[in-house]
Amino acid sequence: MADYADRLLPSGAYPLGAYWDGRGTHFAVFAEAADKVELCLFDPAGRHEQARLAMPDCTNGIWHGYLENCRPGQLYGYRAYGPYEPRHGHRFNGHKLLLDPYARQLHGDIRWHDALYGYRIGSPRSDLSFDRRDSAAYMPKAIVVDDHFDWGNDHAPSIPWEETVIYEMHVKGLTRLRNDIGERERGTFGALGHPATIDYLRRLGITAVELLPIHAFARDRYLVERELTNYWGYNTLAFFAPDNAYLSDGTLGQLKWAVKQLHGAGIEVILDVVYNHTCEGNELGPTMSLRGLGNAAYYRLLPEEQRYHVNDTGCGNTLNMSHPRAIQLVMDSLRYWVQEFHIDGFRFDLGVTLGREAHGFDPGCGFFDALLQDPVLARVKLISEPWDLGAGGYQVGQHPAGFAEWNANFRDDVRRFWRGDEGLRGALAGALQGSAALFDHHRRKPWASVNFVTAHDGFTMQDLVSYDQKHNEANGEENRDGSDSNDSRNWGEEGPTDDPAIRAQRDRIKRNFFTTLLCSHGTPMLLAGDEFGQTQEGNNNAYCQDNELSWLDWELAESEEGKALRDFVAHVIACRRRSPLLHGTYFQHSQVEVASGVLDLVWYDEEGNELNPEDWENPTARLLGCRRAARNASGNIDLVLMLINGDEAEHRFQLPWPPIDYRVMISTDPAIAHETAFSDVTDEEGLMILAPHTMLVLCAEATPEQLTAPMLNGTRSEARAAAPGEVPQ
Repeated sequence: MADYADRLLPSGAYPLGAYWDGRGTHFAVFAEAADKVELCLFDPAGRHEQARLAMPDCTNGIWHGYLENCRPGQLYGYRAYGPYEPRHGHRFNGHKLLLDPYARQLHGDIRWHDALYGYRIGSPRSDLSFDRRDSAAYMPKAIVVDDHFDWGNDHAPSIPWEETVIYEMHVKGLTRLRNDIGERERGTFGALGHPATIDYLRRLGITAVELLPIHAFARDRYLVERELTNYWGYNTLAFFAPDNAYLSDGTLGQLKWAVKQLHGAGIEVILDVVYNHTCEGNELGPTMSLRGLGNAAYYRLLPEEQRYHVNDTGCGNTLNMSHPRAIQLVMDSLRYWVQEFHIDGFRFDLGVTLGREAHGFDPGCGFFDALLQDPVLARVKLISEPWDLGAGGYQVGQHPAGFAEWNANFRDDVRRFWRGDEGLRGALAGALQGSAALFDHHRRKPWASVNFVTAHDGFTMQDLVSYDQKHNEANGEENRDGSDSNDSRNWGEEGPTDDPAIRAQRDRIKRNFFTTLLCSHGTPMLLAGDEFGQTQEGNNNAYCQDNELSWLDWELAESEEGKALRDFVAHVIACRRRSPLLHGTYFQHSQVEVASGVLDLVWYDEEGNELNPEDWENPTARLLGCRRAARNASGNIDLVLMLINGDEAEHRFQLPWPPIDYRVMISTDPAIAHETAFSDVTDEEGLMILAPHTMLVLCAEATPEQLTAPMLNGTRSEARAAAPGEVPQ
């Protein structure tokens, strides 16, 4: 047993959590409505409670004390005593060991048992009853830690938003099957920072990895009892502690090392964070931390019946982001990850929940205001998933300036266009130009739209072109879980096929998806494994599949088809990086002249004529030309011309006047090679025959005089009744 005093000494109320100063440890925890709080100390194995020490003072709702001779490695928890009045929102129960909300590392895992619940399970009075069983044996313990790490000359890559390419990935799934990494390291932060991982990301062209939740999370009881698990991790237990499953050496330094290695390669690290709810669930959930310390403060409760939780998240509870201590908890957590782990940004799961006040979603809510003015946090990348399950929960484009947002409209419109749906030419044009109708306000930039075709939640890209229906039977819910609306198409056969025509068509559609995504203004996000054809066998909700169904198949990545697709994606990313016209720094509305009479954006039909307003209303039109233009440093004009055939038949395209020596930058038709002169792939009339479901991206440099050269017999656009048509808003 450690040699500590028999009582806690007075100390200040801040900081919250447990902090070692070289002589002892300061403890502080918020439990405003509690009558008493005890610090519980455990042996190194976490099995035996060695001492309960009453916190000596409470200031502004924070209980605090100082323990001499308490060193890093000490295991601890809390017990909070107070009213157990569920109808008034209070659920104190001193029989339950509580995890410090500010715990920075955990020892052990949740061992599911009825003693974890504050009420007596099976009682006729359900959650109104009171359970007296001690839960300590079943709870993980917090660890007093030493945060020291030698960062050397590490510095943030600080990639400009417009140059950012995000790779959404699961820490375990990315490397669990990589044979070129040691077995012990696979699926952990040790593999994340491994040279093989970093070399792959660099060759692909990735500038930022977005990690699915790494905060310590609960493996839900109902999943464990079905021999499944919470693979994705969207059920947070501790907002400051990384999950132990990802620490192969058991130290926090391993994650810091991985971040340092990625930074050295110029790759940023973004965390997917879940602050909208916790793993304690609704009123029938366990009492493990916030519920036992301050249920009425930390969670939103129904005003008319505070026994029940507001459930805007669909996960049983909703963090009360109107309460200053809840805001402080989240802000302190975010700041900790930036300052201690050098994290470069955050993606907020169900971000609308974080912006809710009593009257609903508010872009000017207290949390957003606090976040955007914070000197540490305002400088990192902030991304919101702009929806939740509450009233008015879909708020794409409505977050304050400074946020980027997942753009589900982009996903749906691009999927439907390439699937063959009618009436989507205008929607595709809007997607290509950064969804200005949603985001061009309050001086926001195109990067505010995080564009994606696939994400962890839903089909992989391979499955998107291979299945008409979801196939989630492995989840054990009789295929009822997961979305029924996938905007997918199997192109002739459900699932895998040996038919060469179907396989070729699927490959072409995937190339179209990648090209559309990476040539659209906004911030592109790729799902890990899509670049080589990763499949989940039609499962569009693999949240509980911690197995080869979800882990990336690196043998597939080395197959002939996998390499070909990966090389194509790397090429398109490289093109995006080289050409400012592909990533865009401002919203183009066909209003800026880059030379006399030459606009920065013009839309064309297949005859090279400018589209007029009536053209956008044509529901069957599936052909589109788009020319972007910008003056370069030499005074000439850089041009990018996109030609899109979304039809089932081939079509001839006439390039717009004037004739320019274009070259093919990107082709989704394998019959047309990249980096060839456009004149080499036209017919005798100078027309380009685009195969069905094909996208070409051409580039050129021209002088202003070349672009303003008149036609001898007038211009094509004189045959049109209207000025250049902007994308319908």
